[in-house]
Amino acid sequence: MEKITDNKNLDASLAKNVDTDLQPTKERIMDPLSYGASFLGGCVSIGTFSMGASLIGALTVTQAIIAMAIGCLVIAVALVLIGNCGHKYGIPYSIQLRSSFGTTGVKVPGFLRGIPAIIWFGYQSWIGAGAINSCMKILFGFDNLPFIYVLFTIAQVALAIHGFKEIKWLENISCIFIIGILIYMLYVVKTQFAVEISGTFSHIKGTWGMPFWAATTSFLGIYSTMIINASDYARNLKKNIGPKTTGSIYAVAILPVTLFMGLIGLLVTAATGNSDPVAVFSTTMHSKALTIITLAFIAFAQVTTNVLNNIVPPAYVLMEATHLKWKVCTVIVGILSVCCCPWVLVTDKSAAGLALFTKIYSAFLGPIFAVMVVDYYFIRKKKLNVNLLYDKNGPYKGINWAAIIAIIVGSLCSLIVVDLSWYVSLIPTGIVYYILMKKMKSAQPYCTGSIFEEE
Repeated sequence: MEKITDNKNLDASLAKNVDTDLQPTKERIMDPLSYGASFLGGCVSIGTFSMGASLIGALTVTQAIIAMAIGCLVIAVALVLIGNCGHKYGIPYSIQLRSSFGTTGVKVPGFLRGIPAIIWFGYQSWIGAGAINSCMKILFGFDNLPFIYVLFTIAQVALAIHGFKEIKWLENISCIFIIGILIYMLYVVKTQFAVEISGTFSHIKGTWGMPFWAATTSFLGIYSTMIINASDYARNLKKNIGPKTTGSIYAVAILPVTLFMGLIGLLVTAATGNSDPVAVFSTTMHSKALTIITLAFIAFAQVTTNVLNNIVPPAYVLMEATHLKWKVCTVIVGILSVCCCPWVLVTDKSAAGLALFTKIYSAFLGPIFAVMVVDYYFIRKKKLNVNLLYDKNGPYKGINWAAIIAIIVGSLCSLIVVDLSWYVSLIPTGIVYYILMKKMKSAQPYCTGSIFEEE
């Protein structure tokens, strides 16, 4: 077999059959500051609030903080590992997957990545709409949550349609505001509910055992969807930024926001027994102005998170699977998010339910991460031929069953220990994938351009 050398330039004959949004990025619009701001804004998730709330009774405040920190540092490393491909070659996640899963096989990880993103989009849109509705009720006496939810969803989809240039503008503006309001919210919680918080945690001994490591999985799991499509973000980062700098950007952006949101969720729920931030902050603030500011922040936070993390990735996957245009796919994502009935998820038991949901889908996303890392770093040594990736009649045509079998094995291992699902899946998946790529006859075409081609 003829050896294929590294090729970063897409041939014109292939480019004409690929939507421009899926082609290698020609314009890198994100500098380190903008990129950090985008992740800072993108990580302000009510899901993090709910994950913090789910730790009540299991961990002390100190243990919760350490668990969040460990989860965030693992996320930063994982983002660097996956995002290197997109940063180097300018390709999106759905194209990156072709070397490991095949041009048809990418639908499997695409589906597994898209479902939780769409559900989170719907859930967070409902929370954001609730915050807006509360503001409207205070200011004008207007109260129609379903109507506001529909308008809020439409507004987010419209913003996403304009792509990363609009996202960059949004995140840059929101960065300072987000940090400021989070500090303020934590201050209010600590001062207003000091007695209740002290009473709740005085009886909690905590543990460094399974519940602690399960907590790191929960916080890691919130971002496990974002991890595997890191190339969708990194392909927009300026080319002269190295992996150490990129990892530092991730850590500096993700860690403080996660700690603030997780702690607010933990402390508010401990004090009030309510894990719904809209309900808590709309009834406990003593100032109408401060109540409106806080609720407006909750709504705005959902926009920054949804546009970056929950609309862009599934829209790319839909483009790859259906060959529809970017605008159409973003609209479809919005419609699907409504079909998930997010109002059902917002119940008194939603925090525990969302924590379990996060661990379960992490059981499937961890194996995808492992396959991508082994394929890119160990089998291909970070060398890809862009033309082969975009050639649907080339060696990566069809389904690479080595990857599918590997993620099935990894997922089964994860579900045995669901509290540590993401971690447990990595080694079994990676080993199985590597062996099958080397030994499995049907996987031979997918070894094109890899170390196994030389054997």
